[in-house]
Parts: sequence; structure tokens; C-alpha cells
Amino acid sequence: MIDSHCHLDNEPLFGNLTDILIRSKEVGITKLLSICTTIDSFEKIKILVKNNEMIYGTYGIHPHETESNHIDKNLIIEAVKQNKKIIGIGETGLDFFYNYSNKTIQIESFKKHIEASIELNIPVIIHSRNAEEETFDILNSYKGSNLKILMHCFTGSHAFSKKLLTLDAFFSASGIITFKNSLDLQKTFKNIPSEKLLIETDSPFLAPIPMRGKKNEPSFIKYTLEKLAFLKEKTVKDMSNITTDNFNNLFNT
Repeated sequence: MIDSHCHLDNEPLFGNLTDILIRSKEVGITKLLSICTTIDSFEKIKILVKNNEMIYGTYGIHPHETESNHIDKNLIIEAVKQNKKIIGIGETGLDFFYNYSNKTIQIESFKKHIEASIELNIPVIIHSRNAEEETFDILNSYKGSNLKILMHCFTGSHAFSKKLLTLDAFFSASGIITFKNSLDLQKTFKNIPSEKLLIETDSPFLAPIPMRGKKNEPSFIKYTLEKLAFLKEKTVKDMSNITTDNFNNLFNT
């Protein structure tokens, strides 16, 4: 298994990394992608990828942080080029639910990440909440540019997923698909082609059932995999192989 989206720079993961990695390996995880959200978080991610063979990283600014973390395309490109284990751009995108950052600033930052992703030819990892129309319109404006799209912790509508598939997007399932009130999302994932699916924890957030209420960690990904396998009517082993292959193909690892 591969956890395609976790925040190992966050506590309690960062301070307990040795135990976190032991438990990850015990359940069969081979790679962890630690996601950048701020300029400061990238400094921790550089330490993580240097010291641990199974950890990879990204560079990007979360939409919540775009007002306080200003970057441009060239800054992103240079940060990535300096480290072979930085394999993705993000997390970026739009969050019009909380609006912790100005909408215009979020959009400007999102476009800079996309353009860096295209130039580097590596995936852009996208957060989208209450912004389906705007997210799609922006991504669609880059259609034909060989943009590699990964919709992180996808909770969007079935209609949104169908539109994104026209852009050859990938979708990552989080622990949310295990929640009892996520029936519509479960149906959406059931209908997304298997060759477009990845799995993630988004740890330390969003622990899946039966770990709900606890701080999430990568080893809990097995519960999300089991639910996804059930939805896709596949064995857990087959679903593990499929999502692992999808990750490796998308990120060229």
C-alpha cells in the first residue's frame, strides 16, 4: 500500500515518527507522501525525505494559507528541482467553505501551482471544497497542456468526478468513504474507474472507521483500502496492487 497524502510534519506524527513508520511497515505500506502546506512545513518535509527512504514529499501552499504564504511559479520550480524526492506540487486548490484566505488570492496561487506542475511535468495535488465549478473551470483552461491532476481526499459530486475524468484526473479516497453518512460519496467512488484511484489518510486528520475519534496515522489506511475494495467488488490484495500501481505510474516512482 501507499499513503498518497499524509502530513508527517504535523504533530503527533512528527514527534513519534519512529513508531509511525514501524506501524506503517507492519500493515504493508511501502511509501508515504508527506504533503506540504506552508513554506515552513517544507523545511520539515526536507528533513523527513532525507532521513527516511520510504518518505517522499511535495511543495505547495494550502488554500487556507495563501494570504500569509506568497510564492510564485519560479520559487516552486526551484524548490522541487533541488530535491529528487519532492515528487508533487501541492497541496493547492480552492476552499470556499472556510474562506480563510481571500478567494482571488486562492485562485492566483492555484494557477501558479498548476503552471509549475506543467513545467516540471509532475502531478498537482488539489484540495477543492465548495468550489467545484471554479476548480473545474481553472483546470479545464489548461486542457491539452499534459497537466497531471490528483484530486486529494475527493468528496465532490458524481457530476464533478465525471467532468474531471475528461481531464484524465486521478482521485484519492480518504477515510471519509468509511463514514456511515457518506453514501453518495461511496457511490461516486464505485463509479470511478479503478485505474484512476489512489488511497490516502490525510493524517493526522480524518481517521477512518473504526478509528474515528483518534488521531489518524498512515497505518490506518488499511481500513480505507478495505472499504474501497468492497465498493469496487475486488479483493483487498487486488485493490492494493491497483492503487499502488496507479501511484507509481502517476508520480513516476
